[in-house]
Amino acid sequence: MSATVNGNGNGNGSVTAPAGVKLPIYMDNHATTQLDPRVLEAMMPYLTTIYGNAASRNHQFGWVAEQAVETAREQIAKLIGASAKEIIFTSGATESDNLAIKGVAEMYRERGNHIITQVTEHKAILDTCKRLEKAGYRVTYLPVKADGLVDLEDLKRAIDDKTILVTIMFANNEIGVVQPVAEIGKICRERNVIFHTDAVQAVGKIPVDVNKMNIDLLSLSGHKLYGPKGVGALYVRRRNPRVQISEQINGGGHERGMRSGTLNVPGIVGLGRACEIAGEEMEAESKRLIALRDKLKHKLEGSLDYIHVNGSMEHRLPGSLNMSFVYVEGESLLMGINDVAVSSGSACTSATLEPSYVLKALGLGDDVAHSSIRFGLGRFNSEAEVDYVADKVIDVVQKLRELSPLYEMVKEGIDISKIEWQAH
Repeated sequence: MSATVNGNGNGNGSVTAPAGVKLPIYMDNHATTQLDPRVLEAMMPYLTTIYGNAASRNHQFGWVAEQAVETAREQIAKLIGASAKEIIFTSGATESDNLAIKGVAEMYRERGNHIITQVTEHKAILDTCKRLEKAGYRVTYLPVKADGLVDLEDLKRAIDDKTILVTIMFANNEIGVVQPVAEIGKICRERNVIFHTDAVQAVGKIPVDVNKMNIDLLSLSGHKLYGPKGVGALYVRRRNPRVQISEQINGGGHERGMRSGTLNVPGIVGLGRACEIAGEEMEAESKRLIALRDKLKHKLEGSLDYIHVNGSMEHRLPGSLNMSFVYVEGESLLMGINDVAVSSGSACTSATLEPSYVLKALGLGDDVAHSSIRFGLGRFNSEAEVDYVADKVIDVVQKLRELSPLYEMVKEGIDISKIEWQAH
């Protein structure tokens, strides 16, 4: 289903893409990122001539593949302040999350059966926790404040003598809010509780240091930081304290017995190179993305009323902006800007028309949650694209509001919350 909306910011003519801007424009970098050409270049030999199995220990094809895997392990470890032996390769962050949570739950069952998470976690965490509840584990789902941040006092109160794991995501995939991970890690360390973080959106975008932040387990994914899809990693702390997890896939004992299966060598090489590039360019890239994000925000706020940002602006990923356009239906807005790839929720739940559970957790009503759009700016977005997207969104919102009796009533000063609607 698609719709075409003509018009520019002032309502006459059409918003046309300036020279150098190629349509459609991709601004959904929380869902996935474009493969960096430098990453593809690193992967190509392992997709073609260097095709050995990294577990083949008795010939050169296998040795070369194994060396490439170990190099990638070091590149990933360096980005998060870990050692190479603490990196376990998986098929992606969903598997890493499952391995971390189920692996700890099984390994430490005799110590306790209590897990703490938060209501705004990714479904890979929430659904795994729900599965464990069916198996007899207790799970506490912490609420978040209106800015999307977890209350550290709530966390302290929730920990008891049966708590074995706290799993709180580093940065939210819908609203981009960055949690106080170092403080959470400190609380967990003091209480002798294992701390896992889903850091998919954070790694490569903002500084992450597993030792300074007292992180025991960390999930990351290749395709969120300009690497390939289908590859991820789990960091598992080896000392102070040593963390043990039960394997979830049985087989040949690969990855030090924690994750069996033939390694995806080209993917792993790509993930390693993506992490290397992120480490070198993160600081400059963050500054550039903050400038683009703030420009988009200011342009929208300068031309539209009844819009607001969801989640803390202070504790936020550089390229993330989630905004509600009140008195506009989000799906209609998406159709109106159909030459711009953005989303009205996370990529993993966008098949449903339910309002985002993350936005509802911030206290937004269904109508406001339904009017929200997530902009995800990334490495390959330009200032000209931001200008075009802002103009297009302003134009479409203004046109949709012209058709909205609610917006008209609000502009006339009528308090619509006091209206008694008649059912027919």
